Amino acid sequence: MNQRFARAAAYGVVALLVTAALRASPPEFSEGSSENAVVAMEAMPVTLVERVDTLGRGQSLGVLFANAGVAGFQVLDALKEAANLDLRRVPAGIPVTFRGSVRDSVPSEVVVQLGIDRLVRLSRADGAWTGSEERLPWATDTAVVTGTIDVTLYGAIDQVAAELLPSRQRAELAWSLADVFEYRMDMSRDLRTGDSFRVLFERATAPNGAMRLGRVLVASVTLSGKEHYAYRYESETATGKYFDEEGKSLRAAFLRTPVEFRRVSSNFGRRFHPVLKTWRQHAGTDYAAAQGTPVRTIGDGIVISAGRNGGYGNAIDVRHANGYVTRYAHLRNFAGGVKKGSRVTIGQTIGYVGMTGLVTGPHLHFEVLVGGKQRDPRTALQEKAGEPIPAGDRAAFDAQRLALIAALDAADTGSVRLAVKE
Repeated sequence: MNQRFARAAAYGVVALLVTAALRASPPEFSEGSSENAVVAMEAMPVTLVERVDTLGRGQSLGVLFANAGVAGFQVLDALKEAANLDLRRVPAGIPVTFRGSVRDSVPSEVVVQLGIDRLVRLSRADGAWTGSEERLPWATDTAVVTGTIDVTLYGAIDQVAAELLPSRQRAELAWSLADVFEYRMDMSRDLRTGDSFRVLFERATAPNGAMRLGRVLVASVTLSGKEHYAYRYESETATGKYFDEEGKSLRAAFLRTPVEFRRVSSNFGRRFHPVLKTWRQHAGTDYAAAQGTPVRTIGDGIVISAGRNGGYGNAIDVRHANGYVTRYAHLRNFAGGVKKGSRVTIGQTIGYVGMTGLVTGPHLHFEVLVGGKQRDPRTALQEKAGEPIPAGDRAAFDAQRLALIAALDAADTGSVRLAVKE
């Protein structure tokens, strides 16, 4: 009896709860009410999501796109057409950005960053993909760096230009300064502690903050109290791009170094030979560099020997005008087409740094012979004045020279804006 009563009471409670729920439920939609609901949903703000991925080594863009919900060849065709791009040669590491609504499993926009200032934007509309290439503008200004040599040119520029240039660009500025004066001085040997430099150069900044080094516009280097200038000036008739304060081209008959700006491990004079263990005359200059570093001839000439030469190992001798002969030794191998009788031009790669012959490590041994006698390259290749600027360019050159030196003199290390003739 009690069980029946309890069961009936439980049923009653359930019935009351069901009745209350039915009374509290909203009425069914009338005709047209569904349209109102759709309008309300469309009025709600759309949440956009963004995903940035990176193309992995050996990965294809198609796989990267598919992982983000973008499948099919249509989007790849749009990318290829927009950028005239060979999809098989897209480098690993480029960032790809996918954007879209949280309501949609397929992104509505894809941005492929092909370079610092180059991107392709792909957009989806009505199921079709279209693409366009965009070039991002660079902002260009000029800056001045001044410094004093403590140990090396690298170290000096790295210290004084830390707030103006990223590390890589500071090294490039040192290389550029050495290149400007490469016919007049060897930055790896001629600079001494206490020497100084000043340089006005261009720099460009991308929208994402990336920076690249531009042209050196004017520079001065003080060696042992004497200041040497280089002014950039370009014309159709002038020889070279840099001139001294007298309007003479910095380009001369010989480069000062057979390798691009590198550390020198041993200068001309007596030294303790590391292999023979005896003191002997070191009749040249050793340039320490990694194996395979290109070696260039310092002037126009004819190869008079190219082959094995005793302790020199693989060596090349080049005869130049006025009785000059230059020797390049311990080479790993010779450049293609370089052999006895070959004509070579200034700056041409003729071989590669190695460690053949009597050596303990990879380097280039460089000699200068004048009249058949070995001479110290530092004095044998003394500063030679180049051709003077053409008379028709003299007035324009002087005006630009004065503007450049004024900017250099007026600024300490820092940024300065300057309009320069292209």
